[in-house]
Amino acid sequence: MFLLARRSNKFQDRILRQCIRSYQSRHFVCMNARDQATTTSTMKHGGILNVRGGTRGAVATTYGRRCPDFRGQRGYAVQTGFGQPTFETRPHMLKEGELTPGISALEYHFRRHKLIEQLPVGAAAILVGNELKYRSGAVFYEFHQNPNFFYLSGFNEPGAVMVIEKPLENDYKFHLYVQPKDERKELWEGPRTGVDGVLEVFNADEAGDIKFIRKYLDDIVARAKSIYMDIPPGNSEIASLFHPHVRQATMEYNIHELIKHHKKETTLRPLTRFVQSLRAVKSEAELKVMLQAGKISGHAITNAYGRRFSKEADLNAYLDYAFRTGGCEKSAYVPVIAGGKNALGIHYTRNDDVLNDGEMVLIDAGGQYGGYCADISRAWPVNGKFNEPQKDLYQAVLNVQKECIKLATTTNSLESIHRSSVDLFAVELRNIGFNASLSDINAVLYPHYVGHHLGLDVHDCPDEPRRQNLKTGNVITIEPGIYVPADDPKFPKHFRGIGIRIEDNVYIQDDSPIVTSAAAVKEIDDIEQACGSARNDM
Repeated sequence: MFLLARRSNKFQDRILRQCIRSYQSRHFVCMNARDQATTTSTMKHGGILNVRGGTRGAVATTYGRRCPDFRGQRGYAVQTGFGQPTFETRPHMLKEGELTPGISALEYHFRRHKLIEQLPVGAAAILVGNELKYRSGAVFYEFHQNPNFFYLSGFNEPGAVMVIEKPLENDYKFHLYVQPKDERKELWEGPRTGVDGVLEVFNADEAGDIKFIRKYLDDIVARAKSIYMDIPPGNSEIASLFHPHVRQATMEYNIHELIKHHKKETTLRPLTRFVQSLRAVKSEAELKVMLQAGKISGHAITNAYGRRFSKEADLNAYLDYAFRTGGCEKSAYVPVIAGGKNALGIHYTRNDDVLNDGEMVLIDAGGQYGGYCADISRAWPVNGKFNEPQKDLYQAVLNVQKECIKLATTTNSLESIHRSSVDLFAVELRNIGFNASLSDINAVLYPHYVGHHLGLDVHDCPDEPRRQNLKTGNVITIEPGIYVPADDPKFPKHFRGIGIRIEDNVYIQDDSPIVTSAAAVKEIDDIEQACGSARNDM
């Protein structure tokens, strides 16, 4: 096959900035060429090439081969460094063609294309990436990208703005404005991808220095017929770049000022619901990534059964260690490690108490792989052996959970599954001696919802309606739980103070859901068998 490449108007640079290889689907994707005068390039969608001036050239390429005119430019970029892993710099993490683990550059292109299919011609979608947050002084928190921004670009560095314009039907222009290469700052902070890097690696049509975001957005707003954007909360460093002399500048103020300046008869329209509708339905590649996150996390939890921990903090540290050494980047969220009565707090995260013989420990934890989260809850006896009350209550929760997983199909909604879980608990609890009304179950014993969407966020796509039927490709959690107050005489004494939640991650198909977290065993016999190999090595 042939990819068409643009040469700059002045023929100053005949070197192709990037060759994106053809895939088995034979789709054409993006081909960028350097243009120092305009910092623009060309993009090809589904076989259609948009050339904004300049001359066309044709270069033959096949999958896995570099374009002959590449001249080592990628090698130069590798030497200068990127701000995140690439195949060239981290081949143990990424395969050739992937921008992030398991997700190809081609898939990110299709995501952007699916977004613009939902927007009218002339629309501009503006997304603001997250910035570093500081604990104190120069000490910062670990960076986490805006999930919508990450979903559409794969770009995982702070201080960036993305714009996706729809100039024509079935076509888009992708802008990415980032922090530039800076030798002095990179000496201290590590490599940045920089402006040339995002053209080369992330297939932007246009890239620029974030310091000039006012000018870039001024031009974009001037030609836009409609603007879709979600305003980041509070003040932001990027917003202050619009008006460097206004200390309390906000992004909302700046964008509205641009709209007013250009006398646009438009208002900002929310973007999140469009992106979340895409994020809620996972592709085959995303399913594989989430299966990997679930597998690594599940094995770590099962292995934790086989160790004896005397403190919540020790178990917390072990799980984080096991997630990372298993292949995850990190823990997906601050976990719950709750021994005894601490399990009665749904989101107890202090994780600083002792674990007592004769009590149970409840954990809610998972690793993050390729940006995607696992979210698993399990409960087991600290000493490795269920006593009778623990066994009865655990089995009741497990029975409800397994029935709810069977209901996780395209013929049901999260709301209908939740209602079923309450009804199932009414039967299961009555069978083990509870005299609990539906009100007791909803308000006291089971105060949370049966599940939520899962993906790049732990609580993914919160705007997806709970009452709509699930779709093939959704990934949800199923996590019923029972929490018996320690001092309420309404409930049987031998169950008081026990909290149990069992949570799995479930990929939705028509009638055969896939449990992506099945590596974390949950049957009583399996747990006790795993606990039987306990080692006192922590």
